[in-house]
Order: sequence, then structure tokens, then C-alpha cells
Amino acid sequence: MKHALEVIDVRRSLRARPVLEGLDLTMDVGSCRALVGLNGAGKTTALRVMLGMLRPDSGSVRIHGQDIGSARGDLWARVGHLVEMPFSYPELTARENIAAAARLHGASGPMVQESIRDLGDILRMTPWLDVPAARLSLGTRQKVGLAAAFAHRPELVVLDEPTNGLDPLAVVGLRELITSFTRDGGAALVTSHHFDEVARIADQVDILHHGRVLDSLAPDGPDLEHRFFEVVLAADIAEGRP
Repeated sequence: MKHALEVIDVRRSLRARPVLEGLDLTMDVGSCRALVGLNGAGKTTALRVMLGMLRPDSGSVRIHGQDIGSARGDLWARVGHLVEMPFSYPELTARENIAAAARLHGASGPMVQESIRDLGDILRMTPWLDVPAARLSLGTRQKVGLAAAFAHRPELVVLDEPTNGLDPLAVVGLRELITSFTRDGGAALVTSHHFDEVARIADQVDILHHGRVLDSLAPDGPDLEHRFFEVVLAADIAEGRP
């Protein structure tokens, strides 16, 4: 069986500063992995490289066994993402923005409208589906971005801090969405600063620090946050960092 995602010895510098330094990560289908780290650890850069938004200086990324450097467009139809701030056209409604994102991934028709209805219910945004994006709150625009990541029914989703701005009911809905998605064979990679939320959705928690994965933790062990800081502190002491 092919892995959903493979990141192999990826290195990437920005403005002559190393950001990713030998990043390795492998995800199986039907799994949710969380990538956690301090600010500046390289999380968003890692996601952008995985999605082909940035080219690695060296190393490779494969999605479902295909190297993304030579992948055709049909591969990206199987991927959904939300990285950094959700994008939306301010003059279009939430529904129209989600449908436009689905069309860009090659999906259209009744399936997309059904997905929008379902996602509207799950993310508690149905009353705002026909409101122009310019009039939506930050949290509702986040919901639009999340719905756009899932509306074309991808096989892999990559989500950067997906709970940003969400109300508690939407957080619970997103948790249910990711759990159902992976149960049905999808693969989800998320970044988060919320250890309690990570522990609820992830099968494995990878600690990213100074551009590489230091360790992988089981989310159901005692005090995930404490274990995270122990690993980071031990690495800094070993490397002589202040």
C-alpha cells in the first residue's frame, strides 16, 4: 500500500536562513498526524513545501507515491488544504467561494452542493452560506476555508492551525469531521498549538523543532504538553542552544 504522504530529507532555506533541515515524515492512509512546534519551528514552511507552494532546496515529497515535482494536475484534485489565512473572494457568498474552490479541484455539480450542505451543518455555518464573504466574521471565514478544503472530497487534507477563530461548537464539528474523514480512509495532517485538541484527533504527534522532527509521541499518554517541552528542552541543551 502506498503512503498518503512521504517527506524525505527535505531542506529549505528562506532569506538565506535554514528553515527545514532534513525533515522526514511519513503518513499512512486512514490516519491523522499532528505537527507541533514552537513559533519559528518551520511548520508552515513544511506544509507549503508538502503542497508544492515552495520547492525544497533538496529532498523530495511524494503524495500517494507520486513525486510532487513531476505530478500532474489530477494528483492535486485528491488533496485539500488550508494554510495560513483562508482565502475568499469578498464579493462571493460563502457557498460560491466553497463551490469555486471545488471546481478548481475538478469537482462540480450535485456532489459539490451536497458536500456544502453537509459541511455547513458540521461546521455550524449554514445560516451564513449565502452571505458575501466580505460580511463574514473571521471565524466564519475560517469555516469557509475549512469547507473548501473538504468540499471536493479529497483523500489527503493538510490543515494549518484549523481551529483558529472557531467557536466551540465548530471545534467539535471539525473534530468529528476529521475523525470521520480518516475512518473512511482519508489522511489528515494538522498543525496546532492546542495540545488538548491534538490529543483528541491525532494518532501520532510529531515534534518539529528547528526544521526537523525530533520525536513522535502517542497522543493518549500522560500530559502531552509536558512531554513536548521535555523533548524540546533536551534537544536545545544537547545542541548548546540558549
